[in-house]
Amino acid sequence: MQQIRHEVVRWSIDTGAPFDDFRKRYEAAVPAVDLERMTRLRAEHASWDAVLADAAESAPHGFLRFWSTDVGDLMRLAGHHSSCATYLMGNHTIAERMYRHDPAVMLYAPLRTTIHEDRQGVTRFSIDQPSSRFASFGDPDITSVGLELDRKVVDLLRVLKVPAPAALTVSQD
Repeated sequence: MQQIRHEVVRWSIDTGAPFDDFRKRYEAAVPAVDLERMTRLRAEHASWDAVLADAAESAPHGFLRFWSTDVGDLMRLAGHHSSCATYLMGNHTIAERMYRHDPAVMLYAPLRTTIHEDRQGVTRFSIDQPSSRFASFGDPDITSVGLELDRKVVDLLRVLKVPAPAALTVSQD
């Protein structure tokens, strides 16, 4: 048995937008993965180059939604009023570049994200900083992809017209 302790940094970013508006923009920028197309690629034993091309076409901003649920809708049944949606967002072709070094990276890929209203009613986008998750594997090749994912998340925030906090952009330079 291995026991690995590591620190994770969570980014919780004020979107500056109402929940429904930001959620629509996020889901437009991070499209749902086309499961039928993925099934077809597998059935055809497509080349990895074909998978790379498909991902580049399908994920205009580098990420796809692999799963989502409206948690707030369910929690309303318990009397809660804040909105919350959670997602698995990622890119299988980027994950492969870590998987080749250690398949256990799939514990953190795809990335888990939420769009939620905090106690003050502010809509926030939250995600564990990818590099803080992937650095725990102690492999510089995996860590470098984690840092690349940090930059891609910051780029996604820019696409979503959410000012990335200075602490995030400083680490990107």
